[in-house]
Amino acid sequence: MSISRVQRGGLQVAEELDQLVANQVIPGTGVDLDGFWASFEACLNELGPVNKQLLKVRDEMQEKLDAWHLARKGQVFDEVEYKEFLQAIDYLLPEPEGVKIDVTNVDVEIASIAGPQLVVPVMNARYALNAANARWGSLYDAFYGTDIIPETPGNEKGKSYNPARGELVVAKVAEVLDQLVPLQDASHSDVSAYGIGADDRGIRHLRCILADGGNTALVDPEQFIGFINEDNPSSLLLAHNGLHLDILIDANDPVGAVHPAGVKDVAIESAITTIQDCEDSVAAVDAEDKCIVYGNWLGLMKGDLKEVMQKGDREIVRSLNPDRHYTARNGDAMSMHGRSLMLVRNVGHLMTSDAVLDAGGNEVPEGFLDGFVTSLCAMHDLAKTAADLRNSRAGSVYIVKPKMHGPEEVALAVALFTRIETAFGLPANTLKMGIMDEERRTSINLKACVKEASQRIVFINTGFLDRTGDEIHTSMQAGPVLAKEVIKAQTWIKAYEDNNVDVGLATGFQGKAQIGKGMWPKPDEMAEMLSVKSAHPKAGASTAWVPSPTAASLHALHYHEVSVASVQSEMISRAPASVDDILKIPLLAGQNLAAQEVQAELDNNIQGILGYVVRWIDHGVGCSKVPDINDVGLMEDRATLRISSQHIANWLHHDICSEAQVTETLQRMAAIVDGQNAGDAEYRNMAPNFDDSVAFQAACDLIFKGMAQPSGYTEPLLHARRREAKAKFGK
Repeated sequence: MSISRVQRGGLQVAEELDQLVANQVIPGTGVDLDGFWASFEACLNELGPVNKQLLKVRDEMQEKLDAWHLARKGQVFDEVEYKEFLQAIDYLLPEPEGVKIDVTNVDVEIASIAGPQLVVPVMNARYALNAANARWGSLYDAFYGTDIIPETPGNEKGKSYNPARGELVVAKVAEVLDQLVPLQDASHSDVSAYGIGADDRGIRHLRCILADGGNTALVDPEQFIGFINEDNPSSLLLAHNGLHLDILIDANDPVGAVHPAGVKDVAIESAITTIQDCEDSVAAVDAEDKCIVYGNWLGLMKGDLKEVMQKGDREIVRSLNPDRHYTARNGDAMSMHGRSLMLVRNVGHLMTSDAVLDAGGNEVPEGFLDGFVTSLCAMHDLAKTAADLRNSRAGSVYIVKPKMHGPEEVALAVALFTRIETAFGLPANTLKMGIMDEERRTSINLKACVKEASQRIVFINTGFLDRTGDEIHTSMQAGPVLAKEVIKAQTWIKAYEDNNVDVGLATGFQGKAQIGKGMWPKPDEMAEMLSVKSAHPKAGASTAWVPSPTAASLHALHYHEVSVASVQSEMISRAPASVDDILKIPLLAGQNLAAQEVQAELDNNIQGILGYVVRWIDHGVGCSKVPDINDVGLMEDRATLRISSQHIANWLHHDICSEAQVTETLQRMAAIVDGQNAGDAEYRNMAPNFDDSVAFQAACDLIFKGMAQPSGYTEPLLHARRREAKAKFGK
């Protein structure tokens, strides 16, 4: 498909991207249009060769690893010799001493508030807005609409409001309030009216009138920090563990009318930060797609992004929420941020984009383009003066960099950020960096990676799926790996997770930057999440990923239960995780699997691959809730494909299964996935015409060509097949 292009210096820019930058992004930034493209071209010329060389190093490292394992095939694995080999080839580097981060102008949402983090595809404007607005969520809705309140007879959610279920929700939320903002010798369920009193200094306090005519107050009066309408309060702002709850009162509301104290809802501070994603959760394969991605991010940074929807005969307009305004206890005006602090995840170093061609007619590194354009968009936020409208009140831009292999690649990202700041006239270190600890060479050299970005780094985060995908690909020739669920229980995973926290604390992240943990993958299983995801703050993580605004509201309860700052203070002195443990490869090591175990693993992996790929290829959906083999909805993105496809590729290579068996499973599972999507009028079946299904062929590519993919990544194959599908079927 030919693309209309505009010549900018030696660059050929897709016309739609050129127009977006010239007409929507540049105006108001003070950046010269020709200067923007000239700076981008100069950066390509200077850092492009570095990028290519580092990608070549990845390949060379893999060749050396493969050769080492093949030379010792059939021998007892020698961990000491293996570690020495990794050191000899500079795969495992000496750990630097005295590394401390030195970051300034970091917003409190990242530096000092522990709480949930949403990750959302910025390509979908509605999702992007919902995530940005998820700073505050309804506890009533979170309990009413999820499995936390069981749907016993008479207490079903139903199609309209069920008062019986509502009573259970109100009681449950009262229990939460009793735990977090307790009253003296009473329960919030006993309150018939909330009021506000004042002492002789004019300092307000919360008054609670009880059903028996008595009254009480908070155990800790300092938890009451703000209100709306002193004489007849409609909002009572309370604080606990650095987070906030807002009791909303309206006796005229249908819910408030039946509540003894007129409480219509309790809003809970939820998604403290949100990653607006340009990478794993989007399917952006060409200039057209990239313009949607950049356009939505621009709207978020300008503050004018809107999504108009029709609901019956009503038009609903979604836009960014304003800040929340209150009167403080001393009578002064105060406000709370109404939106989640937004980071943007750029693409990593591997992929290229045809949205711009260089002077030689080659696609440019997509991560470079992301860096320049998303930073330029963010200048609209930096230029704002009204606090209500700002994303970063500290004057920073937060960019998450994924899939970097070791400190040299982090240094490249730092160099890229420096070039962008120079081009745009921004102060040094305006662009802050989040590092995804999801590649093996980063995990074992994490402190060295932190050192390279010590004046920019505000975030490190672990992720089981990508990290395991890289683990399998890196050690492909070492032998067959364990089943996926068994891998989760291995020594190296715990050491990897602990090391991320240990390095963060050792390098001064506490009170300055985020230490993060991965995604809860089951958006419909909130009762289970509520019972187990407290493990993340208990592990010393100041944030962890959640798949929806509702999940953010519920996960926020864990940060009320656990003081992450206290946990981290206790952990600083513990013995750090061992790199020797991280290097333990999760191999079967002679263990024999029954035929039914092998087939069950194939069924599960392949059904998951097909369920996600068909949406990615045929519909351009990069992140969605996909039913697994047991019809449990899982929130999937590209990391799912990486681990599953690499796992099957490994078992194929080591004859745990056969190509014929995998092909049969692919075809059988395709029919199952078709059935799971039978209600979608736009869905295109994969079975029985497998050769005609681009999505099915993409799934085959991921598995049968998996060993040949750089680091086991899925993007090159997915992009090629998605472009094929767009050419064949349109959008």
